Amino acid sequence: MKMISRIPLPKLLKCILRQLLCLFAIMAYTYGVTHGSVLKLSSDILFQAECYHYLFDAAAIKLHHLGLDWSTPDHGPIQNVKGFSSINSVIKRVATKVGTVDSNFKLQPYPRCIVLDIEGTTTPISFVTDVLFPYARDNVGRHLSATYDSAETQDDIKLLRSQVEDDLKQGVLGAVPIPSEDAGKEKVIASLVANVEAMIKADRKITALKQLQGHIWRTGFENNELEGVVFDDVPEALEKWHALGIKVYIYSSGSRLAQRLIFGNTNYGDLRKYLSGFFDTAVGYKRETRSYVEITESLGVDKPSDMLFVTDVYQEATAAKAAGLEVVISIRPGNGPLPENHGFKTINSFLEI
Repeated sequence: MKMISRIPLPKLLKCILRQLLCLFAIMAYTYGVTHGSVLKLSSDILFQAECYHYLFDAAAIKLHHLGLDWSTPDHGPIQNVKGFSSINSVIKRVATKVGTVDSNFKLQPYPRCIVLDIEGTTTPISFVTDVLFPYARDNVGRHLSATYDSAETQDDIKLLRSQVEDDLKQGVLGAVPIPSEDAGKEKVIASLVANVEAMIKADRKITALKQLQGHIWRTGFENNELEGVVFDDVPEALEKWHALGIKVYIYSSGSRLAQRLIFGNTNYGDLRKYLSGFFDTAVGYKRETRSYVEITESLGVDKPSDMLFVTDVYQEATAAKAAGLEVVISIRPGNGPLPENHGFKTINSFLEI
């Protein structure tokens, strides 16, 4: 075996430790589902990679197997150490497949948590515009009539009244006055339907509309009239992130109820087991930087850059970036165009993360 000479010890240690770290990542991804102890150890090491002393003993053993004494003076460049290049090759081939290293064989740490948009990111825009919105529009009158006296629907009506009052003051197109209860149930419902239809047509991201839509969609899912749709790569990515211990959250303009309904009744089954929480417009609008600050603070994230936000909307990406989050833009069939030179990394599949 050719000897190693004049390579700085710290550099050699980091090289070997990086390989060992990659092996732990592969073990976590490959065996994490059935071997919980391996997953726990692997994910802990992944998220504390800067603490090299955790692996010092393993590095010393590795050096011994290579015929090296870590206490000896520095040596020269690595020539052709038996077993070293083969280990390097195997780890690079397998680890690159699971996304733990980049093309230069540098460890790429996963984010501590990921926040996903729905429309145009996890789910085709067409599902929202061609299935969910029409269902809510076509069934709003029936829903209000059937549930009018319930506390839930009365709360929905209260929110709509408040929103319509503001819309009328601002001259919002399509807003019509909602009569008092004395006018009778039928007239109240008719005015509510007119306002809701106008809001849906304008694709307004307001809590009053989204809350009512969620309640209407719930009936559709319960009656098997609706089924959530996600892109084919979404379930696999969610499972992988879950195995690596990465927390995944949803942030959408749709209500939290609607989000749970979509992911709880998808074409791939119930995916909620991979999700740690849901955010809607109650935390703020998605194009406002403050909304992302609120999310990081509510999750107790010390460094916003530890959080990755995935969206298809440039304005949302800009707002999240201003809050310090890492951001990638999702490119999916049917998504709108992006500005030239937008400056964000783009992905066509979650498996690229």
